[in-house]
Amino acid sequence: MAASSDRSAYVAGTFDTKGRELAFLRQCLEKLGLRVVTVDLSTSGQPSPASVHPREVARHHPQGESAVFGNDRGSAMAGMALAFEAFLGTRRDLGGIISAGGSGGTSMATQGMRALPIGVPKMMVSTMASGDTRPYVGPSDICMMYSVTDVQGIHRISELVLANAANALAGMIAHPPAASSVSRPAIGLTMFGVTTPCVQAVARRLEDAFDCLVFHATGVGGQSMEKLAESGLIAGAIDVTTTEIADEIAGGVLSAGATRLDVFARHALPYVGSCGALDMVNFGAWDTVPERFKARRLYRHNPTVTLMRTSADECRAIGEFIAAKLNAMRGPVRFLIPEGGVSAIDRPGQPFHDPDADRQLFGSIERGFRSGPDRKLQRLPLHINDEAFAEALVSAWHEVSRTPAGARRA
Repeated sequence: MAASSDRSAYVAGTFDTKGRELAFLRQCLEKLGLRVVTVDLSTSGQPSPASVHPREVARHHPQGESAVFGNDRGSAMAGMALAFEAFLGTRRDLGGIISAGGSGGTSMATQGMRALPIGVPKMMVSTMASGDTRPYVGPSDICMMYSVTDVQGIHRISELVLANAANALAGMIAHPPAASSVSRPAIGLTMFGVTTPCVQAVARRLEDAFDCLVFHATGVGGQSMEKLAESGLIAGAIDVTTTEIADEIAGGVLSAGATRLDVFARHALPYVGSCGALDMVNFGAWDTVPERFKARRLYRHNPTVTLMRTSADECRAIGEFIAAKLNAMRGPVRFLIPEGGVSAIDRPGQPFHDPDADRQLFGSIERGFRSGPDRKLQRLPLHINDEAFAEALVSAWHEVSRTPAGARRA
């Protein structure tokens, strides 16, 4: 563990209810030669055995520790999670972090973990790990391990699980990955199955000069790309597949949230976007489609995914959403509209071909978009998966990526 001597393993959690389990993690890590910092996220006000007291964490809340400790348990835990997120941002010796807990402890600990950069080791032992982990992992690289039994007591099962988790964290801290040999700047691209030909064609044309990182636009995919943008790990985006916005507007299951695209208003990164798969809203298997949508135009994409065609009214609202986000962007912008269709199933003879809905989408974006010297919208008489459309996206990227930093909007 000599290589990790300047970095500490952080063990965080609610020491008032999970003290024995968290202490076991600390002991495992110390036996492996790691320096350990324990952080108490308890909100009960009980005495704490941790090296960082709950009140020290709570002082990092934007409104001070009084915003954390109160009579309402839910509000106190939400406040502590926010304080913990800010607390971790101040730590300079953090080599990795581990926690163990139930739903409340998992929620608090992972909020802080999600704020850490990609690549910092993060391990969460949780009763919630065998299920939907998206609320906890989000766009981050948190490792979640199912606790098998409840996180309550040290016994033959919890010893195995907690020791494995501690060993995993120790290995990640002691053996950090070598710096990538790839020196090309990284760019983010978004893709769906129905826009794959387009994105693959764009990547082929750019891969010699750029490290092309492709994200599956399933909600968390867009969030992941934007987290990398927030962290300064990508040089810009070719956001071909903005379909997550359709789910946000129409109530599908693959929304990336109302903050999609906001990162480009905070950071002046080059942005090239398009309308990929805005003809569809995503649901699970056929019988999971909400009753209010059963009369809509539905398509069985596969046994576990059902698609719903966006209506003209929804397309208008999607266009207004996109235009407002584009107008707020600080860097150079190009937005390309494929008038021939936005997905593989949006062309003549295909199930989602709907020229009127597409016209509402395109017109709404065009009406709302504010053009400028380095903010341009292009309508092209092409389908999104045409080779010529990929060429146009690449040309647009070369334009925005060559824009001098001083010429970008402040």
